[in-house]
Parts: sequence; C-alpha cells; structure tokens
Amino acid sequence: MRAIEISRFGAPEVLRPTERPLPVAGAGEVLIRVRASGVNRPDVLQRSGAYPPPPGASDLPGLEVAGVIESGDAAAMAEAGLALGDRVCALVAGGGYAEYCVAPVGQCLPVPDGFDDVQAASLPETFFTVWSNVFDRGRLQPGETLLIQGGTSGIGVTAIQLAKAFGATVMATAGSDAKCAACLALGADHAINYRTQDFSAVAKELTGGQGVNVILDMVAGDYVAREVECLAEDGRLVIIAVQGGVKAELNAGLVLRRRLVITGSTLRPRPVAFKSAIARSLHDKVWPLLQQGGVKPVIHSTFDASRAAEAHALMETNQHIGKIVLTWS
Repeated sequence: MRAIEISRFGAPEVLRPTERPLPVAGAGEVLIRVRASGVNRPDVLQRSGAYPPPPGASDLPGLEVAGVIESGDAAAMAEAGLALGDRVCALVAGGGYAEYCVAPVGQCLPVPDGFDDVQAASLPETFFTVWSNVFDRGRLQPGETLLIQGGTSGIGVTAIQLAKAFGATVMATAGSDAKCAACLALGADHAINYRTQDFSAVAKELTGGQGVNVILDMVAGDYVAREVECLAEDGRLVIIAVQGGVKAELNAGLVLRRRLVITGSTLRPRPVAFKSAIARSLHDKVWPLLQQGGVKPVIHSTFDASRAAEAHALMETNQHIGKIVLTWS
C-alpha cells in the first residue's frame, strides 16, 4: 500500500511517500480502506520528534481516517453493528496516513448520512477530544460559559458548535478580526482578538465580573495565570496542549478561594476501552446533531496524500480555519 512516512525528524519536507505492507486486523479490530485522512497538530509534533507514538502503534502519522471496512474481527463487528463494506470514520493511535489502516472496532463510527469521505475524516480526532475534555472532564452544563482558546482550529470549530448545541454561552479567541468573524459565524456568542485584546479582562467584563465556568486551553504557558484570573467560582480549566510552553506561574490563592479545578489530558495513549466509551457517547448524543445538520464539519482545504508536506506547512502557518484533510485517489 501507499503511505506517508516520517523519513527523519524535521520540517514538513521530511514527510515522504513510501510503500508499506498492508496491516493486518487483529482481535477486536477492522482493516479500513482509507479514502481520506485528517491532519492534526499532533501529527506535526510527531514529525518534529516531539510526540512519539505510544507503544504498539504504527510509526506512520495520522490519528483519524474515513473509508470502507475491508476485513476484521467478525464477532466484534457484529456486536458493534458493523459489517464488511460499511463506510466508517475512526480514531486511531497512528497509521492514518496510508491507503489501509487498522482501527479498534470500538473507535469506529458510521459515516453520517450525506457526508463525503473528507467530511467524515475530519470528525474523529476533534470530536473525541472535545467531548472528552469539555463535557467529561470540564463538565460543561447548559447555561454555563465556555472560553475556547483558538476558536478557528479544528478543535475550536468543533468546540464552538458542540457547546452551543448543548446550551452553553461561548467565547472564543482568535488571532485576527477575520478569524473572530469566523468564530461568530460558527455560533460563538463573543470572539476576542488575542492580539489586540486581553482575553482575561474581556471575559470578566462580558460575564459582569463573574468569570467563565470552563476554559478549553491549547496554549498553557503564561496563559494559565490569566485564565485562573477569569474563571468563575468552581470554574474548570482544561489544558489539552502546551503550544505556549509547559511552565506556568499562577495565583494559587485564587484557586483556593474560588475552588478552581485545573486539569488536562492527552487522548492518544489512553486505552481502547476509554476511547470506545467516548465513541458511544458521540454516537448517542452528537451523531444525531450531525445527521440533522445542527453541527457541521468545517473543512479549510484538502490535499492529495502525496502532498502531505504542503498540508503540514499550511497547518504551521496557523492561517487555516477548520480542518485540513488528505485524500487517497
């Protein structure tokens, strides 16, 4: 099969087309003929040498795919209501940049009616991540306020739509007025240009001084102190990436007085059972919204898989709004 491998750690051009043996599905797994592969920030980190795959995972990058089930564990498929030939999208721990990819049955979801392969491939990584962190760890409730750092990222466009769909007030930060407009168009109640505004001060002002209930943070670093400042009592800060650095200083007194929770997670190394539980929640609570059009994928651009290096270069510019997807023709 054709695949895209990391020939060495470095800039986007180290991504190289190659030929690999077809992977074989084991117990509880299916083999998917991949039609489209999502591109995500962890792929960029893996390419640079900063995010190695977990033990047992493919060395090929790629955490989400969409395609057709070619073979697999018949009993596991039957239990999950899947069959050979079904169109699915799946979250994987690696190996997504290839014509064929093995995925745990529990991490596969049916392609929503009317969705093409590109749209389907854009779903798993961001939807699993947002559900696990905003709704499970962050415990966002209807009527609460969510602040999203990076509202036009793949994670951001998903978080805006899901939070609104479940009754929250949404604030999102972005790095330009055009990106702020995109956040508002997606349903955000407020958009904050972090280059020209102090997001912490604006968030407090917009909440009448009360602060926000949940923050989804992909930056960390010096953002953490400012986020603690603008959290409401019993507020929750959920950190899912550290693009701004791993070290932070904060006012611990505010954490005590306001009973704040600071938490975080990485999804990739979690066990199949954990991810499968998220998939079941998505199927029950989010897939109907996708079917009805209440939540929609946001695709910025697509690239033939042979041009994966260009896709990574685009992601590193931070100019995209929504998802970048590779296609296999």
